Amino acid sequence: MKKHTEARLEDAIIHHLTTHGGYEFIDYTKGKAKHRYDTEKALDPAPLLGFIRQTQEKTWNKLHAIHGPETEKVVIDHLHKELNTKGMLKVLREGFKCYGKKLRAAIFAPSNKMNPDTLALYEKNNLSITRQLHYGTDHSKSLDLVLFLNGLPVITAELKNPLSGQTVENAKKQYKKDRDPRELIFTFKKRILVHFAIDQDNIFMATRLSGDKTIFLPFNLGHDGHAGNPPASDGGYRTAYLWRDVWQRDSLLDILGRFMHLQISEKRILTDRGVIRKITKETMIFPRYHQLDSVRRLVAHARESGPGHNCLIQHSAGSGKSNSIAWLAYRLSALHDKTDKKIFDTVIVITDRRILDQQLQNTIYQFDHKKGVVEKIEEDTRQLVKALVGGTPIVITTLQKFPFVAETLDKLREETGENLTLSTRNKQFAVIVDEAHSSQSGEGAMDLKGVLNADEIKEEAAVYAAEHALDEEEDADQLAGVVREMMKRGKQPNLSFFAFTATPKYKTIQVFDEPGPTGKSPFHLYTMRQAIEEKFILDVLKNYITYETYFRIVRVGDDDIHVERKKASRALARALTLHAVNLGTKTEVMVEHFRTHVRHKIGGRAKAMVVTDSRLHAVRYKQAFDKYISEKGYSDVRTLVAFSGTVDDPDAPGKNYTEVSMNDGIRESELPEKFDGIEYQVLLVAEKYQTGFDQPLLHTMYVDKKLTGLHAVQTLSRLNRTCPGKEDTFILDFRNTPEEIYKAFRPYYEDTPAEPLTDPQHLYRLQNQIDESGLIFEEEITAFCAVYFKPRRKETVHDHARMNGILDQAVGRFKKRPEEDQEAAKTLFVSFRSMYGFLSQVIPYQDSDLEKLYTYLRFLLTKLPKRDSETGIHVEDEVELQYYRLQKISEAQINLKTGDGQPLKGPSDVGTGGDDDEIPLSELIDILNERFGTDFTQADQLFFDQIQEEAVENESLQKAAAANSKDDFRYVFEKAFEGLVIDRMEGNEEIFGKLMGDKAFRDLAVAHLLDRIYEKLK
Repeated sequence: MKKHTEARLEDAIIHHLTTHGGYEFIDYTKGKAKHRYDTEKALDPAPLLGFIRQTQEKTWNKLHAIHGPETEKVVIDHLHKELNTKGMLKVLREGFKCYGKKLRAAIFAPSNKMNPDTLALYEKNNLSITRQLHYGTDHSKSLDLVLFLNGLPVITAELKNPLSGQTVENAKKQYKKDRDPRELIFTFKKRILVHFAIDQDNIFMATRLSGDKTIFLPFNLGHDGHAGNPPASDGGYRTAYLWRDVWQRDSLLDILGRFMHLQISEKRILTDRGVIRKITKETMIFPRYHQLDSVRRLVAHARESGPGHNCLIQHSAGSGKSNSIAWLAYRLSALHDKTDKKIFDTVIVITDRRILDQQLQNTIYQFDHKKGVVEKIEEDTRQLVKALVGGTPIVITTLQKFPFVAETLDKLREETGENLTLSTRNKQFAVIVDEAHSSQSGEGAMDLKGVLNADEIKEEAAVYAAEHALDEEEDADQLAGVVREMMKRGKQPNLSFFAFTATPKYKTIQVFDEPGPTGKSPFHLYTMRQAIEEKFILDVLKNYITYETYFRIVRVGDDDIHVERKKASRALARALTLHAVNLGTKTEVMVEHFRTHVRHKIGGRAKAMVVTDSRLHAVRYKQAFDKYISEKGYSDVRTLVAFSGTVDDPDAPGKNYTEVSMNDGIRESELPEKFDGIEYQVLLVAEKYQTGFDQPLLHTMYVDKKLTGLHAVQTLSRLNRTCPGKEDTFILDFRNTPEEIYKAFRPYYEDTPAEPLTDPQHLYRLQNQIDESGLIFEEEITAFCAVYFKPRRKETVHDHARMNGILDQAVGRFKKRPEEDQEAAKTLFVSFRSMYGFLSQVIPYQDSDLEKLYTYLRFLLTKLPKRDSETGIHVEDEVELQYYRLQKISEAQINLKTGDGQPLKGPSDVGTGGDDDEIPLSELIDILNERFGTDFTQADQLFFDQIQEEAVENESLQKAAAANSKDDFRYVFEKAFEGLVIDRMEGNEEIFGKLMGDKAFRDLAVAHLLDRIYEKLK
């Protein structure tokens, strides 16, 4: 017996499924009359008829009474027709009609065990497997394996064995080249639901055969964050999980009944003739392995542990998050525990995406075929209140509606006269968060918790207040209000959160902290690296070009005015980025690059996005692009711009711009669809469409904005979506270095590390610093909170004025402080507010004083005067641009596979910063010129490097650095500097002359070298 052929893999699969997997093996080649595969109808009648007789005897007998010996033929003929019109999946779920009688082709497991009759019927399902099934009329070709459910073919598999020289790639090729999609068994929807290509190491799947256009998706476990599969624990096949776990009887029936669905998407396109056509695309969805695994693990955890847990699902972009959310919501809404008690009364999906609600409803309707299971809250808070009161199984809403639930409930009672109650007593909720980020752990999330556990929180707060009111000399009702606010911050015993994100922040990891297989958060992980390697998304850092801007500005005014360094630096930088030369030069680079390298990509449909620094930059860029395109006479590039609100032009008082006016009347809601068409190719954005924008045709991004951390990842990841014909992406960056982008992306490439939780005592240190600042007094905090937390029945029309009056006392004291003291105090207040808002969710402080201080500071910060904007400093008229150059610096891949990501950092004191001393504007210009572009050549740089090396080796300077502060060391270094320069004079006469003859130049060089040399010596 040959041990290295694919037949041995067939043997292993069939042996396991027939001995452990609940399958019957049927060998059609033996010609048994009982089992004869009908090639014309592409099904096996015998098991199907047997299943119907066993499970639907009464209906069968009624049909038999009419049709007699023709009954079997009549039933199979009707089934055949309905399979060809409704499709396999719909017939399996809903059954089919035969002369007015409904017959079921399969029976799926109920969500609980309360009906033993249904369970008994479920056990009657017949799963079978056959090998080398000959299909078609000539029987010349066969399939390695076919899986049947009650005689209906649902899965095919082609097996290859690398030991015999063929791999999974050969199996994929076989499906593409040798399997005619017009054959009935392969016709989309009508028969086979999914095709697997398998070898010993890898698995791929496809739900539609389309010749060479067939798309195979990987169905692998992943291995240490990579694509592929780990070695099998028993030393066997790496791919054995497919037939041991996924194809196991109950698992496969679960997938067919509660996972697979037909996804229908509609899209309107503008044709070359200017006609809008609506295109409908159907996709059969079989869960990818990480989706199947995550949903099942989350459901099993909820069944075992009940509510009260916060789970983070960190799935990369391209992971199919929308489907994962739909499957999870549906299963949680019908989940029962071991005693058959329903676990969650309502599942609430928190999302801002419009498309998710329709997708959820369509997907779940295919499972249950019932309306009213899902309700999208798209009107107002009244609709949310009614859905919660009515116990709608799945509610889709935004976070922003929950703060108004209690007030809306009161209004509804008044209007209807009904005693509407939103009782949370003994009720349990699952909350699924789409794109979890820090706002989900802010005040909106607190209001959600307060609504969904209102009764328990109210009772606990009343008990606490009764015990502590006298000690704290507060009214019990008011103290109860403080405590209610405090108690809704932490975990609620009746709520479970399931938060999905590709890019968790530090706070997200700490709040959604339920440990997964690794013993820590996230609960489930599908990495960016695995998604890229599996080709679900593209590596956006593969083609990355950086440019550097060099310029020189000179002072033109007669007076050398004095300005604050930081404010003037920001003002000058802003003025230079808006300079017509800068915008015009970059516009030319972008337009020409797009026309030369991008326009022809993706079959001539490729699009680009320009990320700008501000709304005013977006306006100016739109004008620059359109002007350049018009002057060149180009007809193959048209632009759209996206920014919010109205932008006033500082250079043209009274002139303002809106997105709609600059886009020739295209409404904001129409812009994504317009950009999707053939008319527009470039989208210029300012803080819009940089997160959550899914446009697969987006190929290139031009970045003229500083990007850091999570913002950089989310922005650049707009390019990673795949589509037919899209093989690569491109980024041209004017503002960020490869090192900065690497640092931003690396934490999210594999698992995302996070620092340990901040010391709980740190919050009390901040509280003490605030107390010592002398700006805030305890009696004012108490007075403010007494009004703010006053029960609704005791509220008066004067409460708002009273709270303002109390806050104004601190505002008055604040205004009397010097500006640097104001900034230090505000930084302190913001630090406490942010840290308490976060830590109170993960640390049970149960300290009403902290809650009151937090509440007081939240409102005080809104009244404190805003810092003068740097744009208030106008230095543009004092300087002019003398020199400008835009130069390509690098063109390469930013390789995330190397190095380790730094852990995400927790909240800490921001710090007050140093004094913003005043300096001559002329010196500021020299500093900017040194930073952004100088006259130094490579030889000049080598000159300074050699001086530095010699200074570090100088024994006298070593001793001076060891024994002195930097300020004292400066005196020694300045005396030694001249000798170091003279030693290097030969061959460097020009730079030597500047250093010896220009004091300002020498001082700048000394300052530059001093820091570097002192640090090295220390």
